[in-house]
Amino acid sequence: MNEVVQVQVFLTGDLPSDYKKLSLATKELLEEFNSLSANQIRFSFEKPGEGIRNDTVKMALYDSLAHLGVVFENNESVSARNEQSTNRLIIPSALVTLGHHKPIAIDLRSSRRIYKQYNVITDQPQEDVEATRNAAEALLEYKFANAIDKLTRKYVPTVVYAVGNGEPIDMKVNDLGESLRNDYKLAIFDLKKGFPDASQIDALMIVKPTETFSDEDKLKLDQYVMNGGKVIWFIDKLHAELDSLMRSRAEYTAYDRGLNLDDLLFKYGVRINGDLLQDLNCSKIPLVTGTNADGSPRMQRIPWPYYPFLSAHSDNPISKNIDRVLPLFPSSIDTVKAVGISKTILLASDTNSRRLASPAIVSINSVKNNEDFMSFNQSYVPVAVLLEGKFHSFFANKAGIGLSDSVQRASGRAFLSSAAKESKQIVVSDADIVTNMVSNTMGPLPMGELPLENYRFANREFFLNCIDYLVSHNQLFESRNKDLVLRLLDKRKVEEQRNTWQFLNIVLPIALVVLVGLLYQWRRKKKYGTIFTS
Repeated sequence: MNEVVQVQVFLTGDLPSDYKKLSLATKELLEEFNSLSANQIRFSFEKPGEGIRNDTVKMALYDSLAHLGVVFENNESVSARNEQSTNRLIIPSALVTLGHHKPIAIDLRSSRRIYKQYNVITDQPQEDVEATRNAAEALLEYKFANAIDKLTRKYVPTVVYAVGNGEPIDMKVNDLGESLRNDYKLAIFDLKKGFPDASQIDALMIVKPTETFSDEDKLKLDQYVMNGGKVIWFIDKLHAELDSLMRSRAEYTAYDRGLNLDDLLFKYGVRINGDLLQDLNCSKIPLVTGTNADGSPRMQRIPWPYYPFLSAHSDNPISKNIDRVLPLFPSSIDTVKAVGISKTILLASDTNSRRLASPAIVSINSVKNNEDFMSFNQSYVPVAVLLEGKFHSFFANKAGIGLSDSVQRASGRAFLSSAAKESKQIVVSDADIVTNMVSNTMGPLPMGELPLENYRFANREFFLNCIDYLVSHNQLFESRNKDLVLRLLDKRKVEEQRNTWQFLNIVLPIALVVLVGLLYQWRRKKKYGTIFTS
């Protein structure tokens, strides 16, 4: 650290116990950072707007903080003892500032929610709030270190969005662009017009192509990888969209898009299968099931196995400690042998999965009987895979003098049959993980959020972690692997047995001291009283 970094923590004041604990953990971490950096990281705990009586000025301050990424939360807590409800505004955020750089806001909460049981009344899983806050502590070091690194770094990585094969460039990728704009140099590259340069492009994104890749297109991508380029693939192998199902009003067949990428990806170590992955642990979609008495449509949320929940089932640093990721009509991925390439499963389905082989039928009611239900007998089917190592060119055995010369003329670099240095690729068999839906009333929604659902899955966090892992050259990602194991108290038992434990910890020790004192005095009088009498 050569410059002073200022950290403003807004998680302070009258807080619930779970947030109070998170606030103390934040203070302890920043004290350690300050000590290690020779007082170059300075921090303060403050409540924005405290002391401002003018509501208009206060709301303007809150609005400016919200534009920076500061999050606000109205917390309502109900005491199990007297059933009294309290509502307070909590700001679980911190703002990291360095000189004239734009401040970076940190959400101190965990992006991973931990659930303890299912609430039948609300039709939602019930969150274990205290356990979720404890999980947030494990990520504090990474969040603050990452923010400080982005402010102090001298080089800003370039992330490029590839076009030329039918990739969307409309509002469906609005959140993707907004998520990257502040932290990276974001650019668009037309694959039809030239060779991507690995010395200038730190990561190349292939997002939901719909048109066939020619051999020339694949050669350009192949040589980009051979020169050390990193690629993240978000591929929809089959054409399966909810809009198509709604138009057919019954069912339709998901067909292969014919992207012509199978052989290239197979050479690198993965195969995206021509199937649709389903899981019983899935999201729900609202469907019209009839009409109400007033003639309005009656909506019902039904489980939709084509939208399975994805999570990490290994200790990989990209998807560990994040919430579930929501795909739309994903396919399964198989890993295949590739010499010198290590493979890590980043995301996989849950324990009740099945694959619908192509031609896959998409229907409203895909689980019709007990036999269909019993067919969900697969577990942890991969959907996202990380590939690392020295890749070998798909064109190595096909390259003649003519091909080598054409690569030399077009790119200014010699054709490479194997990678000059180690590289990384991430292959995801669903592109809708990083696209966003567009509402007629609200406009573009965040990625990972469905219309009419007030819940956002961790799609954005997963995407940003992938990009950061590909382009970063530090070891900050190791801090994402930390675990914080805490033995939590049962809140219900605490409330029920409060008086008992208060008596044992307060009244009983005092009573024991008094009793010991009385016994001591009685013994003393008995012993010395006899001597004085004699």
